[in-house]
Amino acid sequence: MIVVGFDPGLATLGYGVLEKKGNITKMLDYGVVLTPKEDNLAVRLKMVEEGVTKIIETFKPDEIAIEELFFAKNVKTAIAVAHARGVVLLTATKYCDKIFEYTPLQIKQALTGYGRADKNQIQQMVKTFLKLPSIPKPDDAADALAVGLCHLQTNKLSGLFRL
Repeated sequence: MIVVGFDPGLATLGYGVLEKKGNITKMLDYGVVLTPKEDNLAVRLKMVEEGVTKIIETFKPDEIAIEELFFAKNVKTAIAVAHARGVVLLTATKYCDKIFEYTPLQIKQALTGYGRADKNQIQQMVKTFLKLPSIPKPDDAADALAVGLCHLQTNKLSGLFRL
């Protein structure tokens, strides 16, 4: 089974592609889709859509996991992320009928057993689970891999998180 995890963002959208065969999970790819802040919102959202489409068409995932939008201190940032997240959801739905959402708390709980784990603890667990030589960079890509790992860790209960 191939799973793509997405960490939504307008400036930087993280993605992580995982493959699970039996009890073995391996990382196939990870990275980010970047949009320049100089471009207007519509152009940036189009770039997000094109990036997500390319990832999905390349890896043909069986399931897609996305981080839910969490409260943000900056309302303007939260709205921009919500726009990008909407584009990811819309694009993903065109290619895959198994889409799941996880809160940051659920992701932390699945990877560390502690819902208040800090960013470094999550990144260390991503490195450990995937047997990587170092923590994936940038942070948005590591976060997307964490979303995918959360999904694979909780897939027995996945009906609860499906859109």
